[in-house]
Amino acid sequence: MSQIEDKLQSFNTITLAEMEKVKLMNRVDTKFLVTTEQLIEILDRLSDRYFVQFNEGRRMADYNTLYYDTPDCKMYIAHHDRKLNRQKLRARIYVDSNIAFCEVKTKNNKGRTKKKRVSIDCSEFGTMLQKDDTRNFVSEHLRYDVGELSPVLENKFTRITLVNVEKTERLTIDMNVNLINRVTGKSACIPNLVIVELKQDGLCPSFFRDVLLDLRIKQKRISKYCLGTVLTNPNIKNNRFRRKMRYIEKLCNTKIL
Repeated sequence: MSQIEDKLQSFNTITLAEMEKVKLMNRVDTKFLVTTEQLIEILDRLSDRYFVQFNEGRRMADYNTLYYDTPDCKMYIAHHDRKLNRQKLRARIYVDSNIAFCEVKTKNNKGRTKKKRVSIDCSEFGTMLQKDDTRNFVSEHLRYDVGELSPVLENKFTRITLVNVEKTERLTIDMNVNLINRVTGKSACIPNLVIVELKQDGLCPSFFRDVLLDLRIKQKRISKYCLGTVLTNPNIKNNRFRRKMRYIEKLCNTKIL
């Protein structure tokens, strides 16, 4: 991690307040999978074209996310079966800032992602649906029966957030992804895997895309919720994700299934 931290020192910083202009709540998301070694090369090339988010004295931030689903994992299955207009429900704690949100994510049939969220107390991380205000919020924005929902998968990771100087796009770079299944009790991690997500309101020209093209890194869709479910629930339907899992094994030179 120290090598990556060293690379981030060459970036100019942007504050959380300045980041408010680049929220991108209605956006197109494109994901890429790289190794930590590739990330170091990418950061080298981006340092004079992007800001790094600086918060609580750090250029990296720790996140803790808890996904909710039905007993038969309907939200996971919808993603696995490539259903359109998919949704996810999660609680997320921004560890360094000690703030938390209940978030509903909806991906429509045009590939655009909309996120609705409401503030919750950090202590409500695993119990947020017991609070009337939160239940009402979820009922309003989620198509699933709130009474069927419970915590399923916890996901802890470290994130770097970059914003291009034009402020038309944001990059989130997630590392040290640790996954804990609250139903099966199993856990998993892939130490060398880095999940990079490009978030744009429109398909503007992207220097980041040019860098990846030069490095021959192609788009690879992945959901941390689906990845974690496959790795920690041996009984779940996963045939459509197996090729992706093999790709990750080859990329990171490690056995995960």
